[in-house]
Amino acid sequence: MNSPQPDDDNNLDVKTILILAANPAGTSRLQLDKEIREIDEGLKRGNKREQFRLEQKWAVRQRDFYRAILDYQPQIVHFSGHGGGVDGIVLEDEADEPAFLNADALSSMFELFATKGVECVLLNACYSEVQAKAISQHVNYVIGMNRTIGDKA
Repeated sequence: MNSPQPDDDNNLDVKTILILAANPAGTSRLQLDKEIREIDEGLKRGNKREQFRLEQKWAVRQRDFYRAILDYQPQIVHFSGHGGGVDGIVLEDEADEPAFLNADALSSMFELFATKGVECVLLNACYSEVQAKAISQHVNYVIGMNRTIGDKA
C-alpha cells in the first residue's frame, strides 16, 4: 500500500473506495463480480476519475473486514453481500460458513474507523438499515437497505 507523499499534490485529494464483498457458501448466489465491474467502469468514465482509487477484498470474514479498513484507510466503504435484518450483514467464518456481523459490532468498528478517515459507508445488502443506523452514530454518510434489493438494482 502506498501512502500519498506530502510533496505529491496530485494524490492528496484521492479518495479510496474499499469494496468488501461476501457471498458465503450456503447463501443465494449474488452477481458481485458484475456489480463491482459496473462500479469500476463507472468510475473510469467519470469526469473526476483521478480523484478515486478502487480497492477490493473478496470472501470477507469479520477479521478481514476490520483489517482491510485498517490496511487501506478508505474514505468510502462499500459492502456488497447478504443482509439478515437485525441479525446483521452476512460474512464468512473461519470454516467459510455464513456468519453474521451485527449492528453493535459494526457500530463499534466504525466508531474507530471514523477517526481514521471513513466518511461514507454503503451497505448493499438486503435489510441492512439496522446496521446503517448504528454506523450513522459515528459516520456522517451511511446508506443501508430497508428491504430486499436485487442484483440489477
